[in-house]
Amino acid sequence: MTHTTDQPSRRAGGAVVPVLAFAGIVVAVMQTLLVPVIKDLPQLLGTAPSNATWVLTSTLLSGAVATPIMGRLGDLYGKRRMLIVSLAVMVVGALVSALTSDLLTMIAGRTLQGFAMGAIPLGIGLMRDMLPRERLGSAMALMSSSIGVGGGLALPAAALVAQHTDWHVLFYGAAGLGVLSIALTLLTVPESPMRAKGSFDLLGALGLSAGLVLFLLPITKGSDWGWTSGTTLGLFAAAAVVLLLWGVLELRLAAPLVDLRTTARPAVLFTNLASIMVGVSFYVVSLVLPQLLQLPKATGYGLGQSMVSAGLLVAPLGLTMMLTAPVYARLSARYGPKVTLILGMLVIAIGYGAGLGLMSAPWQSLVIAVILGAGIGLAYSSLPALIVGAVPASETGAANGLNTLMRSIGTSVSSAVIGMVLANTAHTVGGVAVPTMHGFRVSFLIATAAVAVGLLFAVLLPRAPRPARHVQLRASSEEDAALERAEEALRGFRGRILGADGTPVARAKVTLIDRRGRQAGATVSAEDGSYTLAVPAQGAYVLATRAFGHGPLASSATHHGEERAVELDLSLPGETVTA
Repeated sequence: MTHTTDQPSRRAGGAVVPVLAFAGIVVAVMQTLLVPVIKDLPQLLGTAPSNATWVLTSTLLSGAVATPIMGRLGDLYGKRRMLIVSLAVMVVGALVSALTSDLLTMIAGRTLQGFAMGAIPLGIGLMRDMLPRERLGSAMALMSSSIGVGGGLALPAAALVAQHTDWHVLFYGAAGLGVLSIALTLLTVPESPMRAKGSFDLLGALGLSAGLVLFLLPITKGSDWGWTSGTTLGLFAAAAVVLLLWGVLELRLAAPLVDLRTTARPAVLFTNLASIMVGVSFYVVSLVLPQLLQLPKATGYGLGQSMVSAGLLVAPLGLTMMLTAPVYARLSARYGPKVTLILGMLVIAIGYGAGLGLMSAPWQSLVIAVILGAGIGLAYSSLPALIVGAVPASETGAANGLNTLMRSIGTSVSSAVIGMVLANTAHTVGGVAVPTMHGFRVSFLIATAAVAVGLLFAVLLPRAPRPARHVQLRASSEEDAALERAEEALRGFRGRILGADGTPVARAKVTLIDRRGRQAGATVSAEDGSYTLAVPAQGAYVLATRAFGHGPLASSATHHGEERAVELDLSLPGETVTA
């Protein structure tokens, strides 16, 4: 078996990162597009308020289903291809919604728009496959934060459009952004050569979709149906049964939709659990601040801002998240993504704690948005790095899709819980339920509690090896010093040795052979499967790998003289060989 690196695939152009981040922002716009007109939807669609909420719920449900499925399809058939498919389905959905005021047709269009959520994990996967390590951290951070950036920037823009034009223009604008994103992707983003083995698990996809819908539906509609109603409890019970059966099925398949064994690794499990808590904390501020800002001053605590002004005051939440990406890259390179996740959680806790006393003036809302944006930006930026560092390259799309799903579950839980809190603490004025300051403060306390739980999960993450630093060794002679400088200039190859099932292989011997057939170096993989081999000169090499219980592997690769290591993960055959 021969594995050949495709070096040009890693030479991504400078436009790749901003184009992929723009796709993430476009996707996030779908989530907040209708926030400025939520209260008017029943009148606009000629239906009851309980029915109008399906316009938002349908997008949430389809997005939750799409993220792990599109991630797996990207691993199998090409991440760029599936990214374009996700965006194209979103454009069709936006045009369907733009041309109708019928409730059922609008729900169908919004369901199609939700499929674009798969673009986030696909973009992260493309970055891992194409970018050198020194650019990967900040790029993934920007892509991960794009969902918050898009949500924050869309609020004032959507409010401005809704206030001065027909509300259908929102969908035409979204479709235009989607078409632009597709065109930019086709022009600037190459396809990744990485492919996972196996076929698409259709039965697993149907089972996961059914389980997620059964689970998320009562979460989003529980306050309308009643949390103890037979419908709500019955759907939760059905979700538990379906997801349990789905898990049993996935464990028996050779190529499952979601590798549950990989998901159960502490590094992946605690990252996903922390992601749920980050999702909860992110959505609380998005629900509370706009309402507080737009309540009339006559209430005694409302800040009396217009729809557009409220959107502008909340927008720094997304802008700060975007500006945090390069800061995250530096912190992560020095201390690792686990530390930056913990730091982000602490900043979020400080933001919500300060927010309990900063609700009496518009400028105070701006301060809260900036602090929370910095904390959520650090936390969101850390999540894909933790996932990417814990799974094989061939599973990046599916693993990040599952992680994005965890965030969506967090926002869904947050929406349901905070909606219930605000409704139960509201007082009625002229037949209209008005949220109270007590309800806003309880919501902030719930967010703080979620962050505390997420912080616990972050602390429980396994300690990762500290990122390599530039270390100067004392040379015993001029010859040693010259050799050291040569190894610094041509760092060689590094990566992980993986088994056929994607698990790291420790103590695998890796021998570097030059084109004349001579041994140019050798090493043994560490406990986490990682290896590093310096090269004496640029050129073509063969990496011969052997480990007990696995077949041998010969991988050809070329080093072009870059002042960095060429990333090369080596997957050993699964057949057992005689020692």
